[in-house]
Amino acid sequence: MKFPAFRIVALLVFLCMSPLLFAKIISREEALKAAFPDAEIRQSMVFLTQEERKEASKLAGVPVESALVARYDAFKDQKSIGRAYLDTHLVRTKKESLLIILNQDGKIRRIEIVAFLEPPEYIPSEKWYQQFEGKSLQPELQLKKEIHPVTGATLTAQASTEAARRILAIDQILLKRESSGDQKNESS
Repeated sequence: MKFPAFRIVALLVFLCMSPLLFAKIISREEALKAAFPDAEIRQSMVFLTQEERKEASKLAGVPVESALVARYDAFKDQKSIGRAYLDTHLVRTKKESLLIILNQDGKIRRIEIVAFLEPPEYIPSEKWYQQFEGKSLQPELQLKKEIHPVTGATLTAQASTEAARRILAIDQILLKRESSGDQKNESS
């Protein structure tokens, strides 16, 4: 069976370009450095109280199952310029870890995939993740509202959107804790 040359060329171009259709997976360190160049990053593990977890779950509209939160605060010239949180969750049957990076004002700066154990074809594109940029925790921050679904990666899109909502809620809770002067339950 002979294939016309243009079909072979089109197939080769598609096969070469297909990895570019997916978001790339980078390390947590690379993501932090890209988001906060020349900043000092301070990592801490924060423990939410049971009441804080319940409040965060209510705010997010999705469960906050773990009391342990990995947080990364970015400082430049001794001034806070933003923070990031690691959220690990199940997509279908395997885990995905997202580094959700926030500006100083608590809005999403970017989302980076730092681990994805599902098949790579279930990873949405970088462009899809860009629609979270500048978003805060609002009722519209949901699939089929402010966030467009992804054909073929519906479960990943849902899990990523829930992770963004969860982190935004946790951030609000922690900022409230810090403004009250309560620094308990943190370790570096």
